[in-house]
Amino acid sequence: MTFVIPSRIWEYVVAAMIIILAPGPSVLFVIARAIAWGRATAVATVAGNVLGAFALSIAVALGLGPVIQHSKIAYITVQILGGLYLVYMGIDAIKHSSIHASDMTNQGDIRPSKWKSAYDGFWVGALNPKGMVFFAAILPAFVDRPQGHITQQLIFMGAIFSFLAFFSDGSWGVLAGTIRNWLSTEIKRLVILRRIGGSVMILLGLFTIVNALRHR
Repeated sequence: MTFVIPSRIWEYVVAAMIIILAPGPSVLFVIARAIAWGRATAVATVAGNVLGAFALSIAVALGLGPVIQHSKIAYITVQILGGLYLVYMGIDAIKHSSIHASDMTNQGDIRPSKWKSAYDGFWVGALNPKGMVFFAAILPAFVDRPQGHITQQLIFMGAIFSFLAFFSDGSWGVLAGTIRNWLSTEIKRLVILRRIGGSVMILLGLFTIVNALRHR
């Protein structure tokens, strides 16, 4: 079996890091667990979360790969719709940043086990709308269509995303667990964090739309 590495793989790594670093549902969930229960719980949550994200990337790749390989119109349409949804999520994140920040400091009174944390993290990652849009709309922009094997390329890039996310989200969890008192005592800091994430999603969504139109 031929293994194809996309020619724009390093550009993809940069784009992946931008979306990973933007505080979305997964990062916020990890930070919330870190504030409530500390670093160990946060890292266990991250481990489950990246496995869920990878499972999501495989599901998207198996569904979209054949379609993208045979239809340039579908290839462009998916990117435009995904870009628009990213913009919507970014606006929503900014609009409801205070509510999201309040939820992050209210995780209940019972510390979850490491396995329960990983389990919860898995489903947050597998059902993360930001991840779904990234895998469905942004990731295909870096596929090397002339080389073929589109599904394999998508899965490979999904694995890279999950690998990068483990270290990035893990760092968020360790940092938040270390300064948990500082974060929990001033909710405005969490609001600012959410608004930054929303702004990054808007910019990335606009970039995706422009890039799709440029190559239509």
